[in-house]
Amino acid sequence: MFQIYFALIIVLFFLARTYWQKKKKKVSRNEFFFWFVFWLLVGLFILFIKKIDNFVAGLGFSASGIDVLSYLSIALIFYLIFKIIIKIEKIEKNVTELVRHISINNKK
Repeated sequence: MFQIYFALIIVLFFLARTYWQKKKKKVSRNEFFFWFVFWLLVGLFILFIKKIDNFVAGLGFSASGIDVLSYLSIALIFYLIFKIIIKIEKIEKNVTELVRHISINNKK
């Protein structure tokens, strides 16, 4: 039971931190919404971990609910890393084009 309370305290910390970042305008409204919903869902998963265990067992998996949630979170992390890599490549391409354009215009 201590682990659940500890995990919920961590979730509340991240919810507060997300709200604080939005208040200071360090994150956009969409980013705030994404992360706020994400941490709310994490909190709900923590609260209902026993029901998730029962659901997973009902599906025939031998793993516990926390294992399934861990696998899903790792998949989400890889997906977000993939999106970040694509965004970085796009930024690098834009910077290269901008530098090329500035260089050509300065030679004239």
